[in-house]
Order: sequence, then C-alpha cells, then structure tokens
Amino acid sequence: MVAALLSTAACGGGGGNDDGGGGDAAGFNAALDKVAKKSDKKGGTLKFIGVQDADSWDPTRGYYGFAWNFMRYYTRTLVTPAAAPGEKALELKPDLAKSLAKVTNGGKTYTYELKDGITWQDGKPITAQDIKYGIERQWAQDVLSGGPVHVKNTLDPEGKYKGPYKDKGGLKAIETPDDKTIVFNLPKPNSDFEQMMSMTSSAPVPKDKDTKSKYGQSPYSSGPYQFKDYQPNKKLTLVRNKNWKRSTDTVRKALPDKITVTLISNPDELDKRLISGDYDLDLNATGLSPAGRASALKEHKDNVDNPETGFIRYAAFPQSVKPFDNIHCRKAVIYGSDHKSIQTARGGPMAGGDIGTNMLPSVVPGSDPKYDPYGLTKNDGKANEKMAKDELKKCGKPNGFKTTIAVRNNKDVEVDSAEAMQASLKKVGINAQVSEYDGAQIAGIVGNPDVVKKKNYGIIIMGWGPDFNSVQGYGKPLWHSSNILPNGNNNFAEIDDPKVDKLFADFEGELDKGKAAKIATEINKTVTDGAYYLPFVFEKMISWRSSRLTNVYSTGAYSGQYDYASLGVK
Repeated sequence: MVAALLSTAACGGGGGNDDGGGGDAAGFNAALDKVAKKSDKKGGTLKFIGVQDADSWDPTRGYYGFAWNFMRYYTRTLVTPAAAPGEKALELKPDLAKSLAKVTNGGKTYTYELKDGITWQDGKPITAQDIKYGIERQWAQDVLSGGPVHVKNTLDPEGKYKGPYKDKGGLKAIETPDDKTIVFNLPKPNSDFEQMMSMTSSAPVPKDKDTKSKYGQSPYSSGPYQFKDYQPNKKLTLVRNKNWKRSTDTVRKALPDKITVTLISNPDELDKRLISGDYDLDLNATGLSPAGRASALKEHKDNVDNPETGFIRYAAFPQSVKPFDNIHCRKAVIYGSDHKSIQTARGGPMAGGDIGTNMLPSVVPGSDPKYDPYGLTKNDGKANEKMAKDELKKCGKPNGFKTTIAVRNNKDVEVDSAEAMQASLKKVGINAQVSEYDGAQIAGIVGNPDVVKKKNYGIIIMGWGPDFNSVQGYGKPLWHSSNILPNGNNNFAEIDDPKVDKLFADFEGELDKGKAAKIATEINKTVTDGAYYLPFVFEKMISWRSSRLTNVYSTGAYSGQYDYASLGVK
C-alpha cells in the first residue's frame, strides 16, 4: 500500500475522468493557497460526513479544530480570520465589531464598538452584554469544562471571578458602558489578546437562552445558519438563519441553503462514500485513510489536496504515572521508539508528514524544524536502542518496565501509531499495552489526571494545532502549569515548570515580534529538552473535495482545512 501511495503521488496531472461527483474536478492541489472554482452562487445542500462528533457544539466548550471551523456557520465574534486562502487567513477582520480594537493604556485596554443591525436568530439585537456573558462562561469550568481558557487566564490570572452562574455581578475586567460598546481591561499587556477575541469561545451567548451544560445540543445562532436537528453521533442539520443580515457580515459567504452532517463509525466506509460522490467533504478534516488515499491518488487525483496542517502528532508522558516522573524513563521511550515505522503508520511523508523533531510546528514564529536534540531523523528515523538502554539504567529500570498507551477508539491511525511504537519499545524491554477509549470522551478520560493515573496511562497519543498563530496559541494550553485542569485537561504531560511559566509571561508582554519569536524558540527548547513528549510527525494530509464544491480553499486559520464558511455547491 505504501509503495502504491508513493508511486501514485509521484505521478503528475490528473488521474482520469471518474472524479467523485460527476466530473469538473478542479485539479490536484487546486485549493492550496488559491481559490478553486470561485463562485457566489447560492443554493443546494452542502453534505459533510465524519467519524467523530464534536467534543461539544457549545462555542465555550468545543476544542476540536474542525468544530471551530464549523461553528462559524452559527457563531460570530468581534473579529474573525479573513476569508482568504493559506496564510492570508491569519489576518483578522472585523466581524460583530465595526473595526479592530482601539488599543490604549499601554496595551492593556481594548475597546470595540458593535455594528448596527447584528441580530440573533429571533431578530433581537446582539448586544455588548451578550458578548460579555458569552466570554464569562469560560469561568464556569465546573459546568462547562473542555474548552480553551486563554481569555480567562489573561483577564483573571488569579482566578478571583467565579463565573456567571455563581457571581451575578459579572467580571469587572469587561465593561459594557452601553449596548454597542465593550471594553476589556487587561491586568497586563498581552500581545495575542485580539487573536483570542477571534476564537469561537469569545462568541456571544444570550443569557436567557443559556441551558448551561445542554447548550451544545442547540446553540443559539448569531451567524447565517441555525440548528434544525441534532442527534449526537448520528447527524446534524443546519438551515438558514432568516434574521442574519448579509450587509453586516463581510466574511461568510453563506452560499448553501442547507448544511448536513452524517456521522458513521467506519473511516474506510467514509472514504468510499466521499469518492463515490455521496458526500462533499470530511467534517473532521483528518485526511483520507490508507485505502482511500491510494484510490484517490490513482484514480481521482483532481479531487485531492495535500496541505500542511500546522499540527504535530505526538505521544505525551503524564508525570503522575510512574515511572514517567523520571526524565530518563521518558528519554528511554523517545530513543526506543522507531520513528520511521511510526511515520509509515501515519501515512508516510506525504500523507503523514515529516518526522517530528521538536514540539513547535513550522507555521508558528520562532519554530526551528532542524532542532533535533534526540536525533530522531538520524539513521533514517530508526530507534536508538543503545541510548534507550542507557537511559533505562539511569532511571533505575535496567530491565525495562510496563506501561499503557492510550488511544482513541475511532482513530485507526492512532492505533497503528501505538502498535508501531509498542513493537519497537518491546525490543528494549518496555512492554506497552495499547488501550482504546471512547474518542468522544477525551475531557473526562485522558483529560482527567486522576483517571489517567488510575488507568496507568503512561503514554497518551494525541495531536495539537495552534489555537492561534503564536507559541502562546499553540503551547500554553499544553505546557503552562495553569492549564493542568481536573477535567478537560490538555496539559497531558502535567508540566509544572517555573521556567516555562516565566518564559510565557515574558512572551505575552513582548510587543516586538522579533524578540517574541526568540522567546518562543526558548520555550520550545525547554519543553523538548524536558522529554515530556515524543513528536511523531509535522503533519500533512491527503484531503478530499467533491466536484460539487465551489469557492473552496485551504485556510491557514484552521490548520489547512477548507474554509467551511466560504464553501458553496453546484
């Protein structure tokens, strides 16, 4: 299969006329850094298919990249990524606000004035108070766990505010002098604050429609579409929000009349249905599986793109699980793993990505893909058994040890990666059992440090892309001590390092981009040298787009995914 993949990938041009949806495919990589099949034509039904439901459709709680992309159908924010291909999407544009923020007080005060005519799905005006309330929900982690907390940690670093369900007085750091004005008062400058305002977790929520933990079943719409029918893990249907005004929204195309999501459990079946033309694209945007890749590249190459995603796929080592509290035991796993076989399990250089060398993706300023302190790319990526055994001696486990690798049960590529890792580790005496868990329950299983310790999950396989394009947007949820959470935790390695925390503080206060990038480099080296992670690959994928799709392009704002809010169908 690998040989077939590599040989077909090397071929130039298209692969015939049977291109999944009735001809008129745009061409291989036609949607990279440019718009394929430009169109403003409205109508039709855009059909997604996926094998993974969102962790939550509540904008406060969702933390899957594909969910953030999809949420722009029914959520708006003060500012939002530009509707443009590639890195052009990293530029922020006004959305609910008339303009980007007016920044005063030495970078500590951000003021926005709202547009006229912005409304909820019932026609009522969206107010500054709605935006404040939506943001305040981030503080209700006991009820709404799982989502990003960048704004929470920035505005209230000491955690004094108890959230809107417990403190009816509201967060003092956000002022709403009238319905059209919202003011944020930061305790100290943060160079990425406006990036945080572009995240769906900063979307408004009407207080009288907030059903708390059930809100994700039917979020109230501020965007061009609204929920009509949602059956978790089965299907989702969006229809037009008749009270959305195109004149107030310069970003979303809102071309289809209806948007459907069908959720199934078999990724091979998903690929077949895409290639046959039954559906338009993969909701989860994780790329075609091996059989689908081979078929698509050989027979339907004009329907395929090969973007970099900005994700790193990796194994994390929770320090609460022995013996991973010992750096030498962690290094033993890093050296004892065969990085080439893991890369192959993930799809090879084209469909998996280059072998990972450190923990900061190339799209983030300050990254250095050549920094490879463990020599992971040397000797064709093979395991360094000698170094692994030396590290086992240093950690007091000369005969090896037993542990468990946790993988999601709906991610075959994670299972394959774990099994490749398992096979090479066994050669140095590390016996790793592979344990599959419900991929829809991340927050309460691998995201719960107590459960992780109880289940002896010494290795957790996961992936991460930037929340926004900086070391803070990528690394702070993973590496900062404030993000070790009792539920919905993403600091899987449970890093609590004062040096790392101080470097993040230095970065946030540094407004000079060049100096900030150097701090990002130092953060990455500190984390990588701490052996908290084994990076697998700097991810690439083979993504499918049906011939029905119009106005399609991959966006740097959402990790190489297609910009969902711009898509149309023939």
